[in-house]
Amino acid sequence: MKAVGLYKYLPIDLPDSLVDVEIDKPSPQGQELLVQVQAVAVNPVDTKMRSPQDKVEDSPRILGWDVAGVVEAVGSDVSLFKVGDEVFYAGSFTQPGCNSEFHIVDERIVGSKPKSLDFAHAAAMPLTSITAWEAMFDRLGVDSEGADTGKNLLIIGGAGGVGSIATQFAKQLAKLTVTVTASRPESKTWVKDLGVDHIINHYLDIPDQVNKLGINGYEYILCFNDTDEHWQSMATVVAPQGKICSIVETAADVDLGALKSKSATFSWEFMFTRSMYETDDMIEQHHILNRVAGLVDAGKIKTTSNKVLEPINAKNLKAAHAEIEGRHAIGKIVLQGW
Repeated sequence: MKAVGLYKYLPIDLPDSLVDVEIDKPSPQGQELLVQVQAVAVNPVDTKMRSPQDKVEDSPRILGWDVAGVVEAVGSDVSLFKVGDEVFYAGSFTQPGCNSEFHIVDERIVGSKPKSLDFAHAAAMPLTSITAWEAMFDRLGVDSEGADTGKNLLIIGGAGGVGSIATQFAKQLAKLTVTVTASRPESKTWVKDLGVDHIINHYLDIPDQVNKLGINGYEYILCFNDTDEHWQSMATVVAPQGKICSIVETAADVDLGALKSKSATFSWEFMFTRSMYETDDMIEQHHILNRVAGLVDAGKIKTTSNKVLEPINAKNLKAAHAEIEGRHAIGKIVLQGW
């Protein structure tokens, strides 16, 4: 079957950074589904996994952790899906990625594709939706039914894939007052259309801008852009007993002591934790995706797909990687068709 993979970990502008390959079609076992891939989306994690290192793979490594497709076959223990079902999911680090014509995935981390979306627009949703949901509702403890209405949330990196869906969860479900960071005119237009209350610039002094808004601290902060760079700003603007969650790993140790006087909380979000460790609540990602699909079909939230390339091949995936690495992407970049 067709796939896009790598043998060497190279800068994206080199010809062999991603290559078109042929690999064997897998067979599902146990609780696994075999999915015919219709569309995939590209995330920063793809570029990080591909980034240069001194390692050569004997067989092509397949990346990709966002897919929408059709169930082709099921393992003997599958109970949630059947052949022909349309699904979407983010997958797991414990399996090869989804940049291939067919893909194996555990049914417990798969959701039913939103009926109102085509495959391309559905493929933009899973990884960012799970990340935003877990970060906001599991890690920060925001109430998804609106019990925290009116509390202040700051999202650093509001126009990216995760920021775009987190904003919608915050406004449509949690009913929070949302401040996001965005710097370019097109980024500001994007987040305005998502319904944010305030926009500040992450390249300027964040505490000063927050002070001018008249906000006396944020009960919740979500960091989707450079934890190192924004750590001191977050420690300054978080409210007493507030909570911070980041998805961006640090290059240096963070100064947790900066949060002590406020009794503030810091936590990480990594959406692959449940599948990597096969936690007892692994099936929660199935439930999250089904709820997201329901919200989409009810018109409460919308896809964050902002660019669709065709077909799925090395050339188009390299273009997507380059755009993400250039930090110019707004929303999600999707590829469809083989």
